Amino acid sequence: MSPEIDCEPYSFSPYAAHKLDVLTHEPRSTRGAKVLVIDDDRDLCLGLRIRLQRNYETYCANDAGAGLTMAFSEMPDVIILDIGLPDYDGYFLMQSLNEIPGLAGVPVIVLTGRDRSTHERRCYDAGAKLFFQKPVDNRALLVAIEQLVG
Repeated sequence: MSPEIDCEPYSFSPYAAHKLDVLTHEPRSTRGAKVLVIDDDRDLCLGLRIRLQRNYETYCANDAGAGLTMAFSEMPDVIILDIGLPDYDGYFLMQSLNEIPGLAGVPVIVLTGRDRSTHERRCYDAGAKLFFQKPVDNRALLVAIEQLVG
């Protein structure tokens, strides 16, 4: 039986509603899958790393250049990406990832503090699989990662 996950008062946009079903979530073993977090907020990276390390090999990078290098060296199964990075923005990084064999198919979850109405559609157009706005509901993010990795 699937556990019910209550994500209220969080809501998913029409763009993402069909991509993530947290209410019919069935846990799967994901041990060994790699998650790369690319965000300039070091505290957020540390928090996600602590939260994810129980189920995933988790790596963090604090700018686009380091993120691209780490993605190439670690070949993650999923990338959590902020749009506002100090050197290049997340859109540039998604475009770069899509041009590298072996990384082009890696699912990207955008996690940003930027305005949903301005950036969500653009993120999906750039290749993101899901869009979350900060602050994020950790349960929904974990379900999203599991569904993309599984």
